[in-house]
Amino acid sequence: MTHLDDLAISLINVSSPSRQERQLADLIEKRLALVEHLDLRRIGDNLVARTSLGRSRRVVIAGHLDTVSTGTPGARVEGRVLWGLGAADMKGTLAAMALLAEELDAPSVDLTWVFYAREEIGRAESGLLEIAETDPSLLHGEVAILGEPTDGVLEAGCQGTLRMSITLAGVAAHTARPFMGLNAIHRTAPLLAALAEAGASPRVVSIDGVDFAEQIQVVGISGGTAGNVVPDSATVVVNHRFAPDRTLAQAEAWVRSIVEPYLDDGDEMTLVDGADGAAPHLTHPVLHRLIDLVGGRVRAKVGWTDVATFAALGVPAANFGAGDPLVAHHPDERVDLDSLATVYGVLSALLRDPELA
Repeated sequence: MTHLDDLAISLINVSSPSRQERQLADLIEKRLALVEHLDLRRIGDNLVARTSLGRSRRVVIAGHLDTVSTGTPGARVEGRVLWGLGAADMKGTLAAMALLAEELDAPSVDLTWVFYAREEIGRAESGLLEIAETDPSLLHGEVAILGEPTDGVLEAGCQGTLRMSITLAGVAAHTARPFMGLNAIHRTAPLLAALAEAGASPRVVSIDGVDFAEQIQVVGISGGTAGNVVPDSATVVVNHRFAPDRTLAQAEAWVRSIVEPYLDDGDEMTLVDGADGAAPHLTHPVLHRLIDLVGGRVRAKVGWTDVATFAALGVPAANFGAGDPLVAHHPDERVDLDSLATVYGVLSALLRDPELA
């Protein structure tokens, strides 16, 4: 077992579901407080550690402390596989970050290490936003790397996301006399067919050589009041993941263009929540070098991550970390320790690279 393995195990053994990250933040702060080349700032359950070496570039490395609230914390090792809640998302990579923060006393770039809370729940509670509201300068940098699980592949940018709630009106009546009413649930049928057709051939956009495939899915439907009453209301909830060449407003307008032909007076369509995506920025020298170090393995990020938060702050960002994203939030969550060592080695080589000075 290596120091990296031991640290990853210790982080997994600390329970840190969203809103309960304090103990894990304390553990990492206690370690990094002993490191002379780092300046620490604690904001709530968030920790920022920075070097101030006068380098020409500053790179931000960020990762979230929380796990999903399901599952029982506790690590176990079988061969070279580390199992446990948060192993992939993202305590393995957090261990690599903390160890590198301790070791890199003379990197080629100035470094900002960000360990933040509450990523796995509503964005309004994000610890990254809490840091930005308290002191946005702490997140400034030329480029940022998010330690999301990517299985050691660079995942560029991210999709935007939105949720729309569509409520169709009907008229209540006794089910023995349905001609006296209007069945709102039946009214959803052509709308559902149109949404399914729209999702059958997703729009694909190529940016910086990587393809972003858009998706639209119905994720919820509800209606009805009683077993003998024609329903007078039915609500359909839609999630749309869109390429970063579109703004949230443009993506919303596209969804509305699909839905509006099926709306009548009394119907409602509401944007529940949404966030812009982030362009890949793969021509940036730091990200370009990272692509070289991972052997050219690069793809578009499927889903939304906090690279979009950094993009909104004017900081290009990408996702890079250990662990297969397919096992994140899964009962069999795990990370291959050799893969974790590779991610650690790639980040070490990147941040020591004299060509980036």
